[in-house]
Amino acid sequence: MSLVHRIRRIHTKPFVFFSVIMILKIYIAWLAIFDGVQPWGPLLKEIPFIWVAFMLIEWFSSKRKIGIYLAVNFVITAVLFAAIMYYKYYGVLVTYHALQQVNQVTAVKNSVFSLLDPYYLFIFLDIVLLGFWLMRKKRAHKLKSFFNLGRVRGSVAAVIFAVSFALCIFNIWPNRASMNEIKQAEQMGILNYETYVIFKSKDSELTDKKEITQAKIDQIKGVTAPVAEPAHFGAAQGKNVIIIQMESFQNFLIDFKLGGREVTPTMNKLAKENTYFKHFYQMVGQGNTSDAEFVVNTSFYIPYNEAATQNYAYKQLPSLPKLLKDQGYDTATFHTNVVDFWNRRALYEALGFDRFYDKTFFGSEDTVFFGPSDDVLYKKTADEIQKMHDADRPFYAQVISMTAHHPFTLPEEKRLFPLPERYQDNMVGDYIQAQNYADRALGEFIDDLKQRGIWDDSIVIIYGDHLGLPMYSLDKQGLELMKEIYGKEYSYIDMINIPLIISAPNVSEPAVVNTIGGQVDVLPTLANLLGLSLNQHIHFGQDLFNQTYNLLPQRYYLPSGSFLNDKALFVPGIEYQDGIHFPYDGNGSQAAQNLSTQKEYDRALQLLHLSDSYVRQLPDVPAE
Repeated sequence: MSLVHRIRRIHTKPFVFFSVIMILKIYIAWLAIFDGVQPWGPLLKEIPFIWVAFMLIEWFSSKRKIGIYLAVNFVITAVLFAAIMYYKYYGVLVTYHALQQVNQVTAVKNSVFSLLDPYYLFIFLDIVLLGFWLMRKKRAHKLKSFFNLGRVRGSVAAVIFAVSFALCIFNIWPNRASMNEIKQAEQMGILNYETYVIFKSKDSELTDKKEITQAKIDQIKGVTAPVAEPAHFGAAQGKNVIIIQMESFQNFLIDFKLGGREVTPTMNKLAKENTYFKHFYQMVGQGNTSDAEFVVNTSFYIPYNEAATQNYAYKQLPSLPKLLKDQGYDTATFHTNVVDFWNRRALYEALGFDRFYDKTFFGSEDTVFFGPSDDVLYKKTADEIQKMHDADRPFYAQVISMTAHHPFTLPEEKRLFPLPERYQDNMVGDYIQAQNYADRALGEFIDDLKQRGIWDDSIVIIYGDHLGLPMYSLDKQGLELMKEIYGKEYSYIDMINIPLIISAPNVSEPAVVNTIGGQVDVLPTLANLLGLSLNQHIHFGQDLFNQTYNLLPQRYYLPSGSFLNDKALFVPGIEYQDGIHFPYDGNGSQAAQNLSTQKEYDRALQLLHLSDSYVRQLPDVPAE
């Protein structure tokens, strides 16, 4: 047999042919997700897993071998593609938990498509071409004749399987303790990591609910009791409460000018005339906006790897609506999307809102993305709030804006901000345009509330629900524009920074507060203004008017083990010691170890565990 013929027989073996294809796909995935990819890293981490699967095919399939190879190829390709797209949106690795989100994908398809770099589609090129050939009988016959369908020799297959399986274990076992999922996947390999997540123990031992006390939580967080009566305690007792949650609103927009024009003049004015917390941070996960609703209304942390609405919405949750209802308040929440998106119907019932207003109420007028615009939201909400105000009892209204939603492609008639040329036709410019519209709509709503006499009789809390411009979603041009805006490299600490503005009667002096805060702190801060005791209400936030130190564990958009303290954001590496600090006034640094401590890292993880333990042991909502 000639050398050429021998080579042809080897490279046409399905095992060799599909191995080469999978190597190309692996490099596409690694280059999209990981930084500084070493040339041999993807091969040593991923190919052993693939060869284990291929050797099983060689052993157990004699008929339809090509079809089985194609099926395995498709499954692995789908996993790699999902890993790329999920990382580009959330900044974390996808796991099987994300299957719970499948029914949400069609609603946010515009966001998904906006993240799709054309070269990612090359990962499916072989499947398209081979599928096209196999659909035609004559060509399918030629394709099958191309392959050398003889089995890999049994002894060779056994050696390949044993060595590959051993390498998989070697890649997985030493890296199990890493808290940083990205680092863990890079050390294990994406496919090994996905398998490991499926089979690892899902439940850590819960702390007994009876052992979870507010005193214990406060001690771990570092909360100190005020020496005298807390500042502003009861300053707005009995007043209405209006919480406005701004879609994708990041803090850099406050006082930001482009081409000499204010992008968000309404928010700028609010920040100048009221109490503005400039170091305030998101605490959401898979559920994004719905997670923000959960955290703000409960002062609990989101669950690990799942949206709060999917994991906690069937629990009898202690909550802000229930706390205020005990004080005689009427409670309602307003959102122009369908109420069953992100399982909000169950969430609102668990939180104890008296009623909700969704797309059924707001109709289909002036629809943008998947619901009526903010203009429609605010106009119709103001009328309902007027009815609540006229009922001679205080009320709590939560208002969820939506029009400035990723990917920020507004209708032309709403794009009124004159963007410089370099900001046109890119995501950063579209984001600025969308937030300018959202700010205009908010301004009209506030003017309406003031004219109705409602504003001065209410505590109004305004904050961003979550980031809008993930650093891992932006292309080179987008990152350069963000560097121009910040005057430094755009980083994690900038990305998760959202504003918090509080307007409250008798707390009128304008102030810029540097206290570190997160969405979990809204409930106890509001309770202080209303003069309400939280002694019987377990909460993981703190009153931002009366504390200077804060410890805020982060989940999801950042690797597990990340947290904020009064000096910096900390993101772990393989362990605490090789983590990176992001100071509030600078770039990330691995050297600045004095910005946090191992004890803070351990305490942050303990807080997350206590929150998980407490909520999971709450009674279920009774079945109807």
